[in-house]
Amino acid sequence: MSSRAHIGVGLVSVGWMGRLHSRAYLAAPVHYPDLPATAELVIAADPDAAGRSHAAETLGYRETTADYRDVLSHPAVDVVSICSPNFLHHEIAMAAVAAGKPFWIEKPMGRSVSESSEIARSAEAAGLMTSVGFNYRHAPAVAHARRLVREGALGTITNVRVALLADYSADPEGALTWRFSRDRAGTGVLGDLLSHGADLAQYVVGRIGSVSGLTETFIRTRPLPSGDSTSHFSKGARGGPTGHVENEDYAAVLARFDSGAVGVLESSRVAIGPRAEYRLEVYGTGGSLRWDFQRLNELQLADDTAGYRTIMVGPGHGDFARFQPGAGTSMGFDDLKTIEASLFLRSVVEGRQLAPSAADAWSAAEIVAASLRSAGSGVWTSVPAIEGGTTYDA
Repeated sequence: MSSRAHIGVGLVSVGWMGRLHSRAYLAAPVHYPDLPATAELVIAADPDAAGRSHAAETLGYRETTADYRDVLSHPAVDVVSICSPNFLHHEIAMAAVAAGKPFWIEKPMGRSVSESSEIARSAEAAGLMTSVGFNYRHAPAVAHARRLVREGALGTITNVRVALLADYSADPEGALTWRFSRDRAGTGVLGDLLSHGADLAQYVVGRIGSVSGLTETFIRTRPLPSGDSTSHFSKGARGGPTGHVENEDYAAVLARFDSGAVGVLESSRVAIGPRAEYRLEVYGTGGSLRWDFQRLNELQLADDTAGYRTIMVGPGHGDFARFQPGAGTSMGFDDLKTIEASLFLRSVVEGRQLAPSAADAWSAAEIVAASLRSAGSGVWTSVPAIEGGTTYDA
């Protein structure tokens, strides 16, 4: 007889990320036989009929609806995955708090610090477990990097470099979707990618205390979307009307950590060449390390004067052994979300915050906001310390 709790899942938005959340819930107990919970896909909400059909026929949700409120009020729903566009995150998350439902939400959690802080404070006040989609911190190579740094294997950390370079908006014919609207998306690449970089830097090294930022928009107009275009890769109508891009394509941030280390965080959504080059580099008085998401299962380590050697991650590094039996057999992106799902489910059942929290997302939002203020003023800007349960130092 299984002693696992049965957790009813409600999903809001059946796009790529909503489908990934669903598969991760189902995969979690397969990879974590000791997980004290099994997820049951109860109801999925999406205004698009094709999304609802996919939820029922492919993912296996028992019910579907066009209205997310039906998810929150459903008596069999214990937790909610919020995978909607950015401009709906705050509304849905606050409704989930009001309904007393723990939630797993994608980043950026809010379009602004005020939205992110309200979500985090409200969830904590309600005693709800949360999870935020900072999936890159779950890579076994990153887990090993964090352990090396925190145990002092690299000596005193001197400087950090995080670069998240992507090409998903490099085509100037890409449609002017909601992602380029300040009102609907909030920031551009700062929230979309550099929030991941901020979380990685803080998770591995520690809190960022002040920043100096620079932003730029290189593609200032784009063709208006044809139909309901929401994807990163949607195309506009060639030769048709255009509109203005309202948020940044590129951001660079100088950072000072509370520990005394300094850093550079850089991100672009219009880089030609890198597809998803998400790099973390940490340098110390006794060595350095490098990791690139495009080589997910490798960590470069220099802990003497012989230069870098490549470590193939394997059992003993993070949760690698949950997925593969030995080094050289690779994990993938979806596996990182399965780790995230397992942490969220365990957090809910055990009543302790194990997954990246809403407070972590608020912390990243403070770095994004301080970087924007600095980019506008041209001066170094302090990053406020937040209240509540961040997990990057747990």
